[in-house]
Amino acid sequence: MSLPLVVGVDGSDGSLLAVDWAADEAARHDIPLRLVYASRWERYEAGVPSEGRERPSERVMAEHIVGSAAERAEKRCPDVKVTTDILPDDAVYALLREGDNAHAVVTGSRGRGELAGLLLGSVGLAVAGKAHCPVIVVRGDRTGPAGGHERILLGAADPATTSEAVRFAFEEAEARACSLDVVRAWRRPRHEADSGPERAEGARTYEGMASALLDTLIGDAVAAHPKVGVRSVTAEGPAHRILVDRSAGADLVVVGAGRRGGHVGLQLGRVAHTLLHHARCPVAIVPQTV
Repeated sequence: MSLPLVVGVDGSDGSLLAVDWAADEAARHDIPLRLVYASRWERYEAGVPSEGRERPSERVMAEHIVGSAAERAEKRCPDVKVTTDILPDDAVYALLREGDNAHAVVTGSRGRGELAGLLLGSVGLAVAGKAHCPVIVVRGDRTGPAGGHERILLGAADPATTSEAVRFAFEEAEARACSLDVVRAWRRPRHEADSGPERAEGARTYEGMASALLDTLIGDAVAAHPKVGVRSVTAEGPAHRILVDRSAGADLVVVGAGRRGGHVGLQLGRVAHTLLHHARCPVAIVPQTV
Protein backbone atom coordinates (compact mmCIF):
# COMPACT_ATOMS: atom_id res chain seq x y z
CA MET A 1 0.00 0.00 0.00
CA SER A 2 1.32 3.44 -0.93
CA LEU A 3 2.17 5.86 1.83
CA PRO A 4 -0.10 8.91 1.88
CA LEU A 5 0.78 12.52 1.22
CA VAL A 6 -0.02 14.29 4.51
CA VAL A 7 -1.23 17.90 4.55
CA GLY A 8 -1.55 20.09 7.62
CA VAL A 9 -4.78 22.11 7.31
CA ASP A 10 -6.05 24.92 9.51
CA GLY A 11 -8.44 26.90 7.31
CA SER A 12 -5.92 29.59 6.38
CA ASP A 13 -5.38 30.71 2.80
CA GLY A 14 -1.91 29.18 2.96
CA SER A 15 -3.24 25.77 3.93
CA LEU A 16 -5.85 25.85 1.14
CA LEU A 17 -3.07 26.46 -1.38
CA ALA A 18 -1.21 23.55 0.20
CA VAL A 19 -4.29 21.34 -0.25
CA ASP A 20 -4.50 22.27 -3.94
CA TRP A 21 -0.80 21.58 -4.47
CA ALA A 22 -0.95 18.30 -2.57
CA ALA A 23 -4.03 17.08 -4.45
CA ASP A 24 -2.23 17.59 -7.75
CA GLU A 25 0.89 15.91 -6.34
CA ALA A 26 -1.08 12.90 -5.08
CA ALA A 27 -2.68 12.53 -8.52
CA ARG A 28 0.74 12.66 -10.23
CA HIS A 29 2.12 9.91 -8.01
CA ASP A 30 -1.13 7.91 -7.65
CA ILE A 31 -1.02 7.99 -3.85
CA PRO A 32 -3.68 8.77 -1.22
CA LEU A 33 -4.09 12.18 0.40
CA ARG A 34 -4.44 12.59 4.16
CA LEU A 35 -5.66 15.92 5.56
CA VAL A 36 -4.83 16.55 9.22
CA TYR A 37 -5.99 19.25 11.61
CA ALA A 38 -4.13 19.34 14.92
CA SER A 39 -4.66 21.52 17.98
CA ARG A 40 -4.66 21.13 21.74
CA TRP A 41 -8.22 22.41 21.99
CA GLU A 42 -9.18 19.85 24.66
CA ARG A 43 -6.74 21.42 27.12
CA TYR A 44 -8.15 24.91 26.59
CA GLU A 45 -11.85 24.03 26.41
CA ALA A 46 -11.98 21.56 29.29
CA GLY A 47 -12.72 24.15 31.95
CA VAL A 48 -14.87 26.49 29.88
CA PRO A 49 -18.67 26.18 30.30
CA SER A 50 -20.45 25.39 27.04
CA GLU A 51 -23.41 27.66 27.84
CA GLY A 52 -23.20 31.16 26.48
CA ARG A 53 -20.37 30.50 24.04
CA GLU A 54 -20.56 32.87 21.11
CA ARG A 55 -18.03 31.01 18.95
CA PRO A 56 -18.27 27.36 17.93
CA SER A 57 -16.05 24.97 19.81
CA GLU A 58 -12.66 24.14 18.37
CA ARG A 59 -13.85 20.62 17.57
CA VAL A 60 -16.79 21.87 15.52
CA MET A 61 -14.57 24.34 13.72
CA ALA A 62 -11.97 21.63 13.06
CA GLU A 63 -14.60 19.36 11.55
CA HIS A 64 -15.70 22.16 9.26
CA ILE A 65 -12.11 22.91 8.22
CA VAL A 66 -11.15 19.34 7.34
CA GLY A 67 -14.51 18.71 5.70
CA SER A 68 -14.18 21.77 3.49
CA ALA A 69 -10.56 20.90 2.66
CA ALA A 70 -11.53 17.33 1.71
CA GLU A 71 -14.35 18.59 -0.50
CA ARG A 72 -11.93 20.99 -2.18
CA ALA A 73 -9.37 18.24 -2.85
CA GLU A 74 -11.96 15.77 -4.14
CA LYS A 75 -13.41 18.36 -6.48
CA ARG A 76 -9.95 19.22 -7.80
CA CYS A 77 -8.74 15.62 -8.23
CA PRO A 78 -11.72 13.20 -8.15
CA ASP A 79 -9.54 10.09 -8.57
CA VAL A 80 -7.44 10.76 -5.47
CA LYS A 81 -8.47 8.93 -2.30
CA VAL A 82 -8.86 11.51 0.50
CA THR A 83 -9.03 10.82 4.23
CA THR A 84 -9.14 13.25 7.15
CA ASP A 85 -8.26 13.28 10.83
CA ILE A 86 -8.53 15.67 13.77
CA LEU A 87 -5.80 15.29 16.35
CA PRO A 88 -5.84 16.82 19.85
CA ASP A 89 -2.13 17.59 19.84
CA ASP A 90 0.37 20.30 19.06
CA ALA A 91 0.45 20.83 15.29
CA VAL A 92 4.22 20.39 14.96
CA TYR A 93 4.36 17.17 16.97
CA ALA A 94 1.31 15.78 15.18
CA LEU A 95 2.75 16.42 11.72
CA LEU A 96 6.15 15.04 12.69
CA ARG A 97 4.48 11.86 13.94
CA GLU A 98 2.35 11.64 10.78
CA GLY A 99 5.50 12.05 8.72
CA ASP A 100 6.92 8.79 10.07
CA ASN A 101 4.44 6.98 7.80
CA ALA A 102 4.06 9.41 4.93
CA HIS A 103 5.32 9.89 1.39
CA ALA A 104 5.85 13.53 2.40
CA VAL A 105 4.32 16.26 4.57
CA VAL A 106 2.92 19.42 3.00
CA THR A 107 2.24 22.72 4.77
CA GLY A 108 1.33 26.26 3.80
CA SER A 109 3.74 29.13 4.23
CA ARG A 110 1.76 30.65 7.11
CA GLY A 111 -0.98 29.33 9.31
CA ARG A 112 -4.18 30.73 10.74
CA GLY A 113 -3.57 33.37 13.37
CA GLU A 114 0.13 33.87 12.62
CA LEU A 115 1.43 37.39 12.15
CA ALA A 116 1.09 38.71 8.61
CA GLY A 117 4.66 39.97 8.69
CA LEU A 118 6.15 36.50 9.18
CA LEU A 119 8.00 35.19 6.16
CA LEU A 120 7.29 31.61 7.18
CA GLY A 121 4.97 30.23 9.83
CA SER A 122 6.39 28.52 12.89
CA VAL A 123 4.74 25.17 12.12
CA GLY A 124 6.16 24.90 8.60
CA LEU A 125 9.64 25.88 9.76
CA ALA A 126 9.68 23.42 12.69
CA VAL A 127 8.37 20.50 10.64
CA ALA A 128 10.83 21.17 7.81
CA GLY A 129 13.68 21.32 10.31
CA LYS A 130 12.90 18.09 12.15
CA ALA A 131 10.93 15.66 9.96
CA HIS A 132 12.42 12.39 8.71
CA CYS A 133 10.41 12.48 5.49
CA PRO A 134 10.39 15.11 2.74
CA VAL A 135 8.56 18.30 3.70
CA ILE A 136 7.12 20.67 1.11
CA VAL A 137 6.25 24.23 2.09
CA VAL A 138 3.91 25.71 -0.53
CA ARG A 139 4.78 29.33 -1.19
CA GLY A 140 5.35 31.76 -4.08
CA ASP A 141 3.00 33.20 -6.68
CA ARG A 142 0.38 31.19 -8.52
CA THR A 143 2.64 30.15 -11.40
CA GLY A 144 5.05 27.97 -9.43
CA PRO A 145 2.51 26.01 -7.37
CA ALA A 146 0.42 25.49 -10.51
CA GLY A 147 3.39 24.03 -12.41
CA GLY A 148 3.44 26.79 -14.99
CA HIS A 149 7.21 26.90 -15.45
CA GLU A 150 7.59 23.16 -16.18
CA ARG A 151 10.93 23.16 -14.40
CA ILE A 152 12.30 21.65 -11.17
CA LEU A 153 15.32 23.25 -9.48
CA LEU A 154 17.73 21.14 -7.43
CA GLY A 155 20.37 22.70 -5.22
CA ALA A 156 23.37 20.36 -5.25
CA ALA A 157 25.39 20.42 -2.04
CA ASP A 158 27.65 17.75 -0.57
CA PRO A 159 26.80 14.11 -1.42
CA ALA A 160 26.41 13.33 2.28
CA THR A 161 23.30 15.52 2.46
CA THR A 162 22.10 15.58 -1.15
CA SER A 163 21.77 12.05 -2.56
CA GLU A 164 18.19 11.63 -1.27
CA ALA A 165 17.32 15.08 -2.62
CA VAL A 166 18.68 14.01 -6.01
CA ARG A 167 16.43 10.95 -6.03
CA PHE A 168 13.42 13.04 -5.00
CA ALA A 169 14.06 15.73 -7.63
CA PHE A 170 14.45 13.25 -10.49
CA GLU A 171 11.28 11.41 -9.49
CA GLU A 172 9.41 14.73 -9.37
CA ALA A 173 10.68 15.80 -12.77
CA GLU A 174 9.74 12.44 -14.27
CA ALA A 175 6.25 12.47 -12.73
CA ARG A 176 5.66 16.00 -14.06
CA ALA A 177 7.33 15.34 -17.45
CA CYS A 178 9.31 18.54 -16.96
CA SER A 179 12.96 19.58 -17.08
CA LEU A 180 15.39 19.59 -14.16
CA ASP A 181 18.03 22.21 -13.46
CA VAL A 182 20.77 21.02 -11.10
CA VAL A 183 22.74 23.93 -9.66
CA ARG A 184 26.05 23.83 -7.83
CA ALA A 185 27.39 27.10 -6.43
CA TRP A 186 31.11 27.67 -5.99
CA ARG A 187 33.27 30.42 -4.47
CA ARG A 188 36.96 31.23 -4.44
CA PRO A 189 38.67 31.63 -1.07
CA ARG A 190 38.99 35.28 -0.06
CA HIS A 191 42.76 35.19 0.12
CA GLU A 192 43.11 34.46 -3.59
CA ALA A 193 43.77 37.20 -6.14
CA ASP A 194 40.82 39.40 -7.11
CA SER A 195 42.10 40.27 -10.58
CA GLY A 196 44.55 39.28 -13.29
CA PRO A 197 45.50 35.87 -14.71
CA GLU A 198 45.60 34.28 -11.26
CA ARG A 199 41.94 35.09 -10.69
CA ALA A 200 40.90 33.65 -14.04
CA GLU A 201 42.91 30.50 -13.46
CA GLY A 202 41.48 30.08 -9.97
CA ALA A 203 37.95 30.56 -11.26
CA ARG A 204 38.43 27.83 -13.88
CA THR A 205 39.78 25.49 -11.21
CA TYR A 206 36.88 25.93 -8.80
CA GLU A 207 34.29 25.85 -11.54
CA GLY A 208 35.82 22.62 -12.83
CA MET A 209 35.65 21.10 -9.35
CA ALA A 210 31.99 22.10 -9.05
CA SER A 211 31.20 20.59 -12.45
CA ALA A 212 32.96 17.33 -11.57
CA LEU A 213 31.01 17.10 -8.31
CA LEU A 214 27.76 17.58 -10.20
CA ASP A 215 28.60 14.78 -12.61
CA THR A 216 29.38 12.44 -9.71
CA LEU A 217 26.28 13.46 -7.79
CA ILE A 218 23.71 12.94 -10.53
CA GLY A 219 25.38 10.33 -12.76
CA ASP A 220 23.37 7.34 -11.50
CA ALA A 221 20.10 9.30 -11.45
CA VAL A 222 20.58 10.47 -15.04
CA ALA A 223 21.01 6.85 -16.12
CA ALA A 224 17.97 5.74 -14.11
CA HIS A 225 15.71 8.48 -15.50
CA PRO A 226 16.60 8.81 -19.20
CA LYS A 227 13.38 10.69 -20.01
CA VAL A 228 14.25 13.60 -17.70
CA GLY A 229 15.88 16.53 -19.45
CA VAL A 230 18.72 17.67 -17.18
CA ARG A 231 20.71 20.88 -17.29
CA SER A 232 23.77 21.06 -15.02
CA VAL A 233 24.66 24.58 -13.93
CA THR A 234 27.66 25.88 -12.00
CA ALA A 235 27.47 29.44 -10.70
CA GLU A 236 29.86 31.59 -8.70
CA GLY A 237 28.40 33.10 -5.55
CA PRO A 238 26.48 32.26 -2.36
CA ALA A 239 24.26 29.23 -2.90
CA HIS A 240 21.31 30.66 -0.98
CA ARG A 241 21.17 33.78 -3.15
CA ILE A 242 21.63 31.90 -6.40
CA LEU A 243 18.82 29.45 -5.62
CA VAL A 244 16.42 32.14 -4.43
CA ASP A 245 16.96 34.07 -7.66
CA ARG A 246 16.50 30.98 -9.83
CA SER A 247 13.40 29.87 -7.89
CA ALA A 248 11.42 32.57 -9.72
CA GLY A 249 11.52 30.37 -12.83
CA ALA A 250 10.81 27.03 -11.14
CA ASP A 251 7.76 25.08 -10.00
CA LEU A 252 9.63 23.49 -7.10
CA VAL A 253 13.07 23.92 -5.56
CA VAL A 254 14.57 20.85 -3.86
CA VAL A 255 17.41 20.81 -1.32
CA GLY A 256 18.75 18.22 1.09
CA ALA A 257 19.03 18.51 4.86
CA GLY A 258 21.22 16.39 7.13
CA ARG A 259 19.61 14.66 10.10
CA ARG A 260 21.90 13.81 13.02
CA GLY A 261 20.69 11.46 15.73
CA GLY A 262 20.22 12.99 19.16
CA HIS A 263 20.02 16.56 17.87
CA VAL A 264 16.90 18.24 19.32
CA GLY A 265 16.89 21.58 17.49
CA LEU A 266 16.11 22.54 13.91
CA GLN A 267 18.43 20.79 11.48
CA LEU A 268 18.46 23.22 8.59
CA GLY A 269 21.45 24.74 6.89
CA ARG A 270 21.60 28.33 5.70
CA VAL A 271 20.49 27.49 2.17
CA ALA A 272 17.38 25.57 3.25
CA HIS A 273 16.49 28.16 5.87
CA THR A 274 16.78 31.01 3.37
CA LEU A 275 14.72 29.22 0.73
CA LEU A 276 11.93 28.48 3.19
CA HIS A 277 11.66 32.20 3.90
CA HIS A 278 12.36 33.74 0.50
CA ALA A 279 11.90 31.27 -2.38
CA ARG A 280 9.42 32.28 -5.05
CA CYS A 281 8.03 28.78 -5.51
CA PRO A 282 7.27 25.76 -3.28
CA VAL A 283 10.28 24.35 -1.41
CA ALA A 284 10.99 20.66 -0.76
CA ILE A 285 13.33 19.84 2.11
CA VAL A 286 14.54 16.24 1.75
CA PRO A 287 16.18 14.80 4.87
CA GLN A 288 19.13 12.45 4.92
CA THR A 289 20.81 10.77 7.88
CA VAL A 290 24.46 11.77 8.16
